[in-house]
Amino acid sequence: MSSLLHSDGLHRCPWPGQDPFYVAYHDDEWGVPEYDDRALYEKLMLDGFQAGLSWITILRKRDNFRRAFDNFEPQKIARYTPKKIEKLMLDAGIVRNRQKIEGAVNSARAYLDIMEKGPGFSALLWDFVGGAPKVNTFRSIKQVPAETPISRAMSKELAGRGFKFVGPTIVYAFMQATGMVNDHLVDCYRHEHLTEKSGK
Repeated sequence: MSSLLHSDGLHRCPWPGQDPFYVAYHDDEWGVPEYDDRALYEKLMLDGFQAGLSWITILRKRDNFRRAFDNFEPQKIARYTPKKIEKLMLDAGIVRNRQKIEGAVNSARAYLDIMEKGPGFSALLWDFVGGAPKVNTFRSIKQVPAETPISRAMSKELAGRGFKFVGPTIVYAFMQATGMVNDHLVDCYRHEHLTEKSGK
């Protein structure tokens, strides 16, 4: 499946369809390089909550997640008690999965360890792609991989440091969303925009 032509005359990746909310995410966020440590932690946690679900489901609940998880401040999440976890399990605004909630707490502790002992979360992750976005040239969704050798290596590193729900497929989706790879199809207008910004 190649790009879709929208009513505004722009060609876009097909996965958001014509959903205005999803299209806005595609246009404004997906594939934009993110270097902020905390923002990267938030995105990785949300991708973990997505496991077994669709991303649009998580995206629609993102504000609820931010409210429930103290705006994804790892310092706060790392100190969550069993009582707090029980409270989250009663929150209908988020995905009420105990393993994923507890995983976010474990991952917050692992994040803090990286921040305190080096090299920093963003630096650790971006080092896997040499510090700059890897620009791909896929023409069809069928060509886009679910995982890559780099996502497998990053997954292994994160899991080894105590992160949860960081399998190679989740990690690759995370890499796409945070601009570590530019996986907009070549005839999507965002591919060229982001390629120009990355200087490739």
